[in-house]
Amino acid sequence: MNLKRFVILFALISLLLLGLWLPAGAAPNGQQGIPSPTPGADGRILYVVQPGDSCIRVAAINGISEDQLRQLNSKLDENCTLIEGQELLIGIISLAGTPTAGPSPTPAPPTASPTPFTGTTDICVLLFDDVNGNSLREETEPAVAGGAVSVTENNGEYSAAQDTFIPADPAAYQGICFSNVPEGNYNITVGVPDEYNPTMELNRLLDVKAGDRAFVGFGIQSKQIVADAGAVPQSEPKTSPIFGVIGGLFLLGGAALGYYAWRSGRPESKLSGGSGVLKK
Repeated sequence: MNLKRFVILFALISLLLLGLWLPAGAAPNGQQGIPSPTPGADGRILYVVQPGDSCIRVAAINGISEDQLRQLNSKLDENCTLIEGQELLIGIISLAGTPTAGPSPTPAPPTASPTPFTGTTDICVLLFDDVNGNSLREETEPAVAGGAVSVTENNGEYSAAQDTFIPADPAAYQGICFSNVPEGNYNITVGVPDEYNPTMELNRLLDVKAGDRAFVGFGIQSKQIVADAGAVPQSEPKTSPIFGVIGGLFLLGGAALGYYAWRSGRPESKLSGGSGVLKK
């Protein structure tokens, strides 16, 4: 009888121990499918999707929010559908070895100085015949060939020169153009042909920005026009009437004075009666 009780008691104790052991053994089996994320050579930390994973579960396991998970993985759809074996980016480790979590809703400013934008521009220079000399380009005033244009950046980053010319179709001609010029402050200088004189300053400072297209005009005028304008036309002298009157008065006055002097120097004669005979 004692043996029978002993067997029953042993069976109960065995069942109790078996019940306590089963839950404790089940927990490790549930964790065996979650590998520990390891940073790659490029510093990225990747997580491999396991069976039954969701975005909420993956975010909670790796200590980030679901929004951060979506920002790090922009290819996730609206429902955040995950596929077993899919790799998800859950963080980036810095070069110093400190892991960096996913981006916050408001991106932080970059720590490195950004490379300055070095766009280019075009500078077009027109040398035109300023026929009327008003220092303004009129539609009827043509371009002039044979001049020289120099474009130089004040810091020495760019310098170029070209000779002016007249194209085959001068209607839409806007001058010689310097292309792919970096932005900056430029000194533009023009040399004119020998037969022309400038009607404005032949040196100009120009500040251009990236993407601009600048146009500068310089006026010159033919020396022949200036010579013709300064010549005095030859014509016959004209006498004013008043000078004729004054001259006549002087002549009359001179004649009167001469007559008076002649009468004053003549000897007086005595006449007798009215016979007109001179007495001795």
